[in-house]
Amino acid sequence: MFEIRRTYRFCASHAVRDPGLSDDENHRRFGDASHPSGHGHNFRLTLVVEGRPDPKTHRVVDLQALDRIVEEQVVAVYDHRNLNADVASLSGRIPTLEMVLTDVWTRLADHVPGGRLASVSLQVDDFLSGSYAGGS
Repeated sequence: MFEIRRTYRFCASHAVRDPGLSDDENHRRFGDASHPSGHGHNFRLTLVVEGRPDPKTHRVVDLQALDRIVEEQVVAVYDHRNLNADVASLSGRIPTLEMVLTDVWTRLADHVPGGRLASVSLQVDDFLSGSYAGGS
């Protein structure tokens, strides 16, 4: 079994805050990430696709097809957007790292050409990143 990693980049802003809480309560719960005006990140998304090489192409995944799918399903949706206001699938959710990872997984899991999506990882900055491998 092989694991192939492919990385993409996008920029987005968000405010990690619960609209049902006061500014002070949000700050206590989420820190500076809760500022009402939000803040931005240069996200780095890494997909891990696992599988066996196709006997004809000798590749686990068609990278050109994967790039098109990620561009359509993730980058075009997230890049230079406000995650609180502009991404319908995050509406009503606090756009935490965990919620963004879950959304990216949902957008891609059934669309990987060739292999199986094993995990998605998101690097938020030098100090925060996370991974999700599906499930609950």
